[in-house]
Amino acid sequence: MASTKVIAVLLQSLILFVVKVHEELDEATSDNMREHEMEINQEMTRMMEEMERRSRVQSSVVLPVLQQRLEGHSKAVLFAAIAAGLILLFWLCWWLQERTPEPDSICTTHETSDMNAHKEDKEKSDGEGPEELKEGDRIFVRHTEWPVQTMMSRSQMVKQLVDNLLQVMQEQLSNSFLPLLQPPIGVGSTFEGWSPYEADNVIYHLLVPLKPPPGHDFHLQWVNRGPSPARDSLIRVEVKCSCGVPNMPCYVHRNRKHLERMKQVPSILDSLCTGSYLDVEKLAEWFQCLVKDAWVALPQARRYEMKLLPYSQRSCLMKLKSAYRNTFLTEILFGVQQGDSDIFLSSQNAGDSDTPSTLWTKSYLVAERKFFSHMARKVPQGRYHLKCLHLCTSVLEDTDFTPYIFKTVVMHLLNTKPVSGWCRQECIMRLADILRYLHCCLQHRKLNFFFFGNADMPQEIILPPDFHTSEPHNLLQHLVQSPAAHAKALRQFEEIQEELMNRLYCGGLNRL
Repeated sequence: MASTKVIAVLLQSLILFVVKVHEELDEATSDNMREHEMEINQEMTRMMEEMERRSRVQSSVVLPVLQQRLEGHSKAVLFAAIAAGLILLFWLCWWLQERTPEPDSICTTHETSDMNAHKEDKEKSDGEGPEELKEGDRIFVRHTEWPVQTMMSRSQMVKQLVDNLLQVMQEQLSNSFLPLLQPPIGVGSTFEGWSPYEADNVIYHLLVPLKPPPGHDFHLQWVNRGPSPARDSLIRVEVKCSCGVPNMPCYVHRNRKHLERMKQVPSILDSLCTGSYLDVEKLAEWFQCLVKDAWVALPQARRYEMKLLPYSQRSCLMKLKSAYRNTFLTEILFGVQQGDSDIFLSSQNAGDSDTPSTLWTKSYLVAERKFFSHMARKVPQGRYHLKCLHLCTSVLEDTDFTPYIFKTVVMHLLNTKPVSGWCRQECIMRLADILRYLHCCLQHRKLNFFFFGNADMPQEIILPPDFHTSEPHNLLQHLVQSPAAHAKALRQFEEIQEELMNRLYCGGLNRL
């Protein structure tokens, strides 16, 4: 029995040594390792003292011959365990030395250097050193791995690839009267620095702003489909006078023969509109055709295999497979900016299966991305606000709660509580704040939408004037209308809370 315990302790020591000779560890992991090493040393001391005590007892009650045999047997077992451990240690050390670093599953050598430059700029902007992104800084057990490092590198690579793709496409459109494609904006949880999913299961969303072609204007016509403030709009395309613009033909005042020649050039009104209104489905189909033609001219086409997926008629979903057989999904959305604000009319589905193809939905994705970028420069090192959000949204499977509910709660707390509290020492308290805030909202059946009527909005986020005076939209309005849904939400909240506690006390707490 004692020999078995000694073998187990030796194996623990070997594992600890192998981890130490591996890549550098962050400060928190090193502290845990030192504590673990002290525990192992204490356990070894206790085991040896126990073996010596039993040996003294045996010497007084066991015959000398039998005692010698037992001692010889124990020494043989112990020697065999030590020999096996040394062999294992030498093999692991050889494996670590011979192991060549795997090439990044997404980035090539050139792209990796760009990523490193981006990371250095990021460290200067928010003060977070690379140690915070090491695997040793994962906050929870394997069910809730913290995939920020992989997501950051992949999201920047995706953005660069789509940037290059749009440049090729815009060159092809230079002699047309079709929408002007602006540089893509990374939006959604992956570009905000968190995700409810592991890095291999996320979709990287980018929004491509559209500008009207020369001689045209976009005019928004709001559509109110319910009691809440208008969230949907039609986008009417109008021709405007461009007589005063050098080298610009005018659709309005040119003679008939000239207009007939101009109509031979592809036009937004003829190709992408239903009536006078910009059609989302026609736009998505046109864009997908452009992607197929432009992809072959892209340098990255030699390193990635691209396939368009029929996921939605209102966006462009690309499946990319690298030379290392890693695959990831990128969805390109389209948006028309509301004035000079950070609010866009987006091609996202409004939530109804029968949404008209000429209807565009108000989107807050760009404003939310800017808010999280703003907070990243203010919170302490470690991004613990994002780690809390990642944990909370990773336990929502089989519930009616959406990640956006928790995201809204975290945004409210970030904007009202001192940012210094989002640190490692107070991380458990912030998790409790999130649960307490949401529980209070559930009891009152009210969770205000973040951007409406919020007087404490950071100044760098530009909102339309009516956002400051409008009544906040209630994200839990469905609970007001249905007592059964309210009771179910409270039950599911208890389940979520219990699951969070289980994950914390099954190992996650020590990794915060």
